[in-house]
Amino acid sequence: MTAITASAVKELREKSGAGMMDCKKALNENNGNIEESMDWLRTKGLASAAKKSGRAAAEGLVGISTSGTTGVIVEVNAETDFVSRNDKFQNYVQTVTDLALEHGDNINSLESAPYPGADHTAKEELTKLISTIGEHMNLRRVKRLSVTKGVVTNYLHNATTATLGQIGVLVALESDADQGELTMLAKQIAMHIAAANPRSHTKEDLDPELVDRERAIYKEQVIESGKPAEFADKIVEGRLRKFYQESVLCEQVYMIDDSKRTVAQVVADKATELGTEINFTGYAQFRLGEGIQKKEEDFAAEVAAQLAN
Repeated sequence: MTAITASAVKELREKSGAGMMDCKKALNENNGNIEESMDWLRTKGLASAAKKSGRAAAEGLVGISTSGTTGVIVEVNAETDFVSRNDKFQNYVQTVTDLALEHGDNINSLESAPYPGADHTAKEELTKLISTIGEHMNLRRVKRLSVTKGVVTNYLHNATTATLGQIGVLVALESDADQGELTMLAKQIAMHIAAANPRSHTKEDLDPELVDRERAIYKEQVIESGKPAEFADKIVEGRLRKFYQESVLCEQVYMIDDSKRTVAQVVADKATELGTEINFTGYAQFRLGEGIQKKEEDFAAEVAAQLAN
């Protein structure tokens, strides 16, 4: 076997943009021949995929799927919204969403799962897709909810297909109540979540540092306003209650009707109506591209730069 030198790996990396280990493997597979190794990397989709890996991917699709008392939600990102209308991309998102029902919400396990109809993993299938479509893509996150009895119901907003869209929500209700009644309640709560975008399920789920920061801001505002010191704590707590009402799902006013009840009260009232306990065990919400820093592009400048080359 031809000895693979560090300089050969370096040269192939510079030409292909692929990772060091991929370059070393390519050279080993092709007896150290640079050009044949380039072709090998291109065949595997590794050369073009690696070159695109540094580009921001904040578009794409959220996939959602339920089976029995289990539901999953997955986000796969791409660089442009055009890709979300690509059949191959949609098929990939749908397939990995269905895979997540079996493999759970560990992203590494999902990426390593065998891809249906292929002799490689879900991650390797994405690499091939990057090479085919020509954009950087990323299997970003996955979440699964399950109950032992009751329902896990989904809602999709800005849907591209029946199971793919831009905002996906799962709601889990554990109960012996009628499945139809539970499903309707869960669907309505999911619609509320998509519209209200809560930060957490309960007050206890909020990040303590976030609460402390809000409290400090409110206190500073009260001090600067010149309010008497003896009233400061009471005013601060009042503003915190309002923060909870805006940020915490169970504290929010239910948006689906005009009853002015909180979401927690709506669940409690339905339990009373149906004569059995309903435990709202949790929810999951993915909003496409949330938290990703999007690069502002100057299209005219980009064209001018390309013409100058």
